[in-house]
Amino acid sequence: MNKRGHVLNGLLLALGLGFVLEPGVDAATARAIAEITVPVVLGALFPDVDTAFGRHRKTLHSLPVLAVFLAYPIVFGNLQYVWIGVLTHYILDVVGSRRGIALFHPLSDKEYSLPTGVTTSSKYADLVTVIITAVEIAALWAIHTYVVNLNLDLSAAAQTASEAAAGFGI
Repeated sequence: MNKRGHVLNGLLLALGLGFVLEPGVDAATARAIAEITVPVVLGALFPDVDTAFGRHRKTLHSLPVLAVFLAYPIVFGNLQYVWIGVLTHYILDVVGSRRGIALFHPLSDKEYSLPTGVTTSSKYADLVTVIITAVEIAALWAIHTYVVNLNLDLSAAAQTASEAAAGFGI
């Protein structure tokens, strides 16, 4: 997908996730959407920073990079929801585009994709983006409802990690 598609994905995802976390049409929902929008959109755009250095769809489009963004809020207590943007960027590139991404870079440069994608210049790119985003929102709702609460108050986890690190002299 192109930058426009990733921004569209991030904005729609933040809107949908806001309603997943705070169902309703009230101030709490608006606050949740406002809190989520910037981190998710930044995360959705971050992997494409590798267009300025490294190798696009390899350097910052891999599972090790996603692991860093998953761990970051637990260790440091901030950047919650950025990992969702990064993950959905990957999903959009794997499912929505023809080229795919190198999930296991730097161990392997093999690019993975599904045969469902379109070229980034396709007139259907925005439609594919909206459809994939709707599926992502449904998946996040199911995860939030049945697996783990996505209301990420990780300040307690960060405090515990800091105390553990201090115990090791770090």
